[in-house]
Amino acid sequence: MNRTNPTSETAPGIGVLGMGTYLPTQQRSNEEVARATGVSAGWIAERTGVRKRHTAAPDEAASDMAAAAVRSAVAAAGLDPEQLDLLVLATSTPDELGPATACRVQALIKARNAVALDVSAACSGWLFATRVAHDCLRGDSGSRYAAVVGVEAYSKFLDPADRGTAVLFADGAAASVLGPVPASEGFSDFHLGSDGALADTVLIPAGGSRAPASVGTVTDRRHTIRMDGRAVRDFIVEMFPLVVSDSLTRNRLRMDDIDAFVAHQPNPRLLRSVGTALGIPPGRLPIVADEVGNIGAASTPYALATAAVDGPLRRGDRILLTTFGAGMTWGSALLNWSGAPVIRTAPTADAMQRSAR
Repeated sequence: MNRTNPTSETAPGIGVLGMGTYLPTQQRSNEEVARATGVSAGWIAERTGVRKRHTAAPDEAASDMAAAAVRSAVAAAGLDPEQLDLLVLATSTPDELGPATACRVQALIKARNAVALDVSAACSGWLFATRVAHDCLRGDSGSRYAAVVGVEAYSKFLDPADRGTAVLFADGAAASVLGPVPASEGFSDFHLGSDGALADTVLIPAGGSRAPASVGTVTDRRHTIRMDGRAVRDFIVEMFPLVVSDSLTRNRLRMDDIDAFVAHQPNPRLLRSVGTALGIPPGRLPIVADEVGNIGAASTPYALATAAVDGPLRRGDRILLTTFGAGMTWGSALLNWSGAPVIRTAPTADAMQRSAR
């Protein structure tokens, strides 16, 4: 799907009314990861930039983390879960192959009036899900509010000895509530893409209909994430500039017209390098993966929420969202920031952190 979606200048926009994030309490330091992977903590920091990651508890599923993030986003928006008309969840690590993990979240937060469904686009998932929710709200006059959440429980699908994945992937969730905003605010110009010929680049090989679980698949660790790190790096180095340039050209914008470039966070060192090469002005590319690792479908909304709380976002700012993920998938969207409040639930002394913007 490669289409633009311009927003009318007169019609109300669909934008972000509130955001929420959740990180599990347990953390894995570089020292801990290094012991299992056979590299040094310094090697991990130098090669990736990741300093720590959060890990779900043994009895904590993707739906539990997603529910916590959605509750915070709904509260930040000043709504009740029963006011949600739609709940779209993006993940690569669902509770089960079926039903949709979104239905588990719906039950947990008692959003009984929402239609719940999952979207699977790996690390691009939240943006793909946002497009689905945006268009549903636009096309259905009876729907007013949608929750979109990205969540991953990657730690449950990692081989601790695989340094290519264990050093990067982590757990967490981030959610946004979408609804009506002034015409000058909200989302516009979604542009999504995929190349299924690259689907083997990052995947969990077993557990689906092609390779159902068996003694052999478990013994061979085929239920853990496999990634061709070099191919993924090359894909991001090639596609990030193309996605940004394409969006700017299509909308007749310059680099200086964008107040913040909020991107998926695959590897903070790589993201900084590509951003510098692209000429993104200093301070306009928020980096969060150094503190949380790659949290997949939650990465982009987590970065957006962090930028809203810690800066640099202010109401009216123009944001270019960019994502990349397994599949391979990619996407972009423009977002005129609505100044939405954010509630972050994190394992800190002050667990509930609210934005003041």
